[in-house]
Amino acid sequence: MTARFDLTEALERRGALLEGHFLLSSGRHSARFIQKFRILEDPSLLEPIARSIADVFAAQRPTVVVSAAVGGIVLGYEIARALGTRAIFVEKERGIPVLRRGFSLEPHDRVLVVEDVITTGGSVREVLDVVRRGGCQVLGVAAIVRRGDAELDVRTLALLDLPLRSYDPDECPQCVAGEPLMDPGSRRA
Repeated sequence: MTARFDLTEALERRGALLEGHFLLSSGRHSARFIQKFRILEDPSLLEPIARSIADVFAAQRPTVVVSAAVGGIVLGYEIARALGTRAIFVEKERGIPVLRRGFSLEPHDRVLVVEDVITTGGSVREVLDVVRRGGCQVLGVAAIVRRGDAELDVRTLALLDLPLRSYDPDECPQCVAGEPLMDPGSRRA
């Protein structure tokens, strides 16, 4: 599953690569969308993806995998299972990213941050902020797909780099052409 062709083929086979006019979680618009839940719904596909990521970070001995709600939860759990560690997630409370549900981090924790798809890096930065406030060591960030050019200040692994052009709504050519906007995402700021 580590081969670029295999993952791209799996995305296409599962109907995860969509064409149209989409509102992204970042608020930007794009003509392509990755519906990652087509991967996350299939344990036989998700397990080798999680194993591929876990194999890269195993030597660093993460003590916890931290992801963002909602899409990162399933992936984070599967990676933690492959690593033999625990999985927790960050969610928003009154618009502020926090650990809830009794989740906690200790300063000695060695954290792998996981995201399903990275575009602007906004969700990942929110998770990193929560982790760093806990005084933990961040080992890196891992994702299934990086579709944007987000620069993060930690080691970042994406199994597939799939650049998708996105636009501010004011500069979107599809908006100018009057194409209807679809909102298939799950997270809104």
